[in-house]
Amino acid sequence: MSARRFAPASALLLALCFVACRRDADTPLADRPAAPPARYAIGHPADSTALALLDVDVDPSGHGLPSGAGTPAQGALVYAAKCASCHGAKGEGQAIYPRLVGRDPRDGFPFASDPKITKTVGNYWPYATTLYDYIHRAMPYNAPGSLKTDETYAVVAWLLAQNEIVPPNAVIDARALAEVRMPARDRFVNDNRHGGPGFR
Repeated sequence: MSARRFAPASALLLALCFVACRRDADTPLADRPAAPPARYAIGHPADSTALALLDVDVDPSGHGLPSGAGTPAQGALVYAAKCASCHGAKGEGQAIYPRLVGRDPRDGFPFASDPKITKTVGNYWPYATTLYDYIHRAMPYNAPGSLKTDETYAVVAWLLAQNEIVPPNAVIDARALAEVRMPARDRFVNDNRHGGPGFR
């Protein structure tokens, strides 16, 4: 394409810049906006109580798990009231909401070779502790973070029991949850990077 075809657009841009600069030059100094303030007085300092409400993450080792407990029977009630509308009555999933219950395939780990296999808590999730973390912070979908500690433990207990990972009469608390070994635990590579100059 020739440069001529761009000439009208270039001329228009130049004219707009000239008008903008001219308008600024014609504005009296007294009417021009002052320099921006050093601070905009937005927000307020976070105190320890506010930070504690946000500091709820749980790592794979179980660090950060709060006191409390729940059973699969209690979890069934919480799940039916607050989770089933999205994930199905038995954790089978529906529409855009994922399936949560299912152990198949029980042999091997063919997810990389067959993307059609559905990933669930029972066949793919590596740590029971981070299941608590995710549910407590992000669920239910329409009211994330609204579950109480015992309700979260109970839902986790129900999911683990439905996936045949803990017995139906299990009591799940911080200690018990950290001891649960998920079926897919050894299928993931530990990220042991610590940062610094040698970080890759």
